[in-house]
Amino acid sequence: MQSQILPSRAALVDRIALQFEYGQNLICLLGASGLGKSYLLETFITDKYLEFNKAFVQLSGKMTDQQFITELLEQNFRNPLIDHTLSLSENFYQLYKQQPCGNCLWVIDGGRHLSDEMIQQLETLAKQSPTTLYILLASQSSGQFTQAVEIHLEALNISESKQLMRWFFDNLPVEEDPVFRTFLQEAQGNPALLLAWQPELQTADIRAPEKSYKLLYIILLLLTTMLLIIGFLYKADMTQWWKAHYQQDTALPVETALSTDAVVNSQRDTELKAVEQLEPERAPELPSPTVETAEIIKQPDEKHENNVAAIVDSLAPDKTIEQPSQPVEKPSSDEIAAALTSDAKNTDNIDSLIEEPVNDKPPLLSGNAWYLAQPDNNFVIQLLAVTNPQISEKFIAENTLQGQVNTYKSMRSGKPWWIVTYGSFSTLSDAKKAALSLSENVRKNQPFYKKISKIKQEIASLDQ
Repeated sequence: MQSQILPSRAALVDRIALQFEYGQNLICLLGASGLGKSYLLETFITDKYLEFNKAFVQLSGKMTDQQFITELLEQNFRNPLIDHTLSLSENFYQLYKQQPCGNCLWVIDGGRHLSDEMIQQLETLAKQSPTTLYILLASQSSGQFTQAVEIHLEALNISESKQLMRWFFDNLPVEEDPVFRTFLQEAQGNPALLLAWQPELQTADIRAPEKSYKLLYIILLLLTTMLLIIGFLYKADMTQWWKAHYQQDTALPVETALSTDAVVNSQRDTELKAVEQLEPERAPELPSPTVETAEIIKQPDEKHENNVAAIVDSLAPDKTIEQPSQPVEKPSSDEIAAALTSDAKNTDNIDSLIEEPVNDKPPLLSGNAWYLAQPDNNFVIQLLAVTNPQISEKFIAENTLQGQVNTYKSMRSGKPWWIVTYGSFSTLSDAKKAALSLSENVRKNQPFYKKISKIKQEIASLDQ
């Protein structure tokens, strides 16, 4: 007998043996997985029918019918010659005639893997065997055999469950332990589950729950994701901001900036004041008003402007005029003013004699003066901004931009800067079209568009 067996299982072994004594040659033991069917079969073949010729076969899903026949007959007969073209019953009859084996006990575990042919052969041998043949099978499905006695293997009760666990575990909890009691109830008398008891895991571990930072990590991840999305969305705007920050000053429009007309009028008033403050000693040297003088002086009229430069030149001593040999009485300031007034009244007569000088080509402007003469709303294309004028000249020469660009000087952060621009365009769209015609070497500096009004503000800052 095996070392240990529960009372209910020992009683079941005796019941199976009693069924064989009553003339039942084929018995099928039914039960769910883990209830101990294999252990019961081993106990039965070990303890019962010691004088019988025994055979124990454990079936599996990979075992074929030929393998099953070979293994079963080799345990009953010595060196049997098995013909695989014959059935199990036919091979058993032939081998028994050659070497009688006496009474036989066949115990088969895993009967659910038997084919229908093998089931039929086992039933035939159980009825028509030439000798006493007891066949005990273990299976999980009921109704597999039509002529077998089925015995159901029941689960263990609470008392036998505890007894089974005491055989395998030394230090079991007390029966009042809630964890142990719950484990026994949930195992439902299944020996496989009862023997899976793990003392180190089945104890109540009462500890304060650790603080979870999962929510904080999720919030930080969301914030990081939002910042990345915002950075990608505004990447273009940030690039433009950096360009504007390093390439030009972000100065707001100054309402007190002087226009070109105001600068010209101021210069004109200054020159007129200089004429009026000439020393009276030079008055005798002035020639009397003649037609030649009238041709140079522009009379004040709504349609004509005073040519200040011509007036100054007329007041200067003329070396080509011969001085009178006789002393001439010096006219007073009042007489000179009266003469100029009388000439002003006779403008109709003088205009007929005056032929205004016509300049076919206006004087070419350069530097800051060129920008002051441009309309405020025009646009230029800024190509370069450097603190060394030689670099700008080299840039113009390398790209053959002579006559196409202009350069003005401004102050930034206390340092003089020379800025090179291209063209003068009335609209921004015209400037953008012109930028496409620039060479690749010029466009690699990333030129941009600037308004004339902004340039005039920078030029005006030189005098401040």
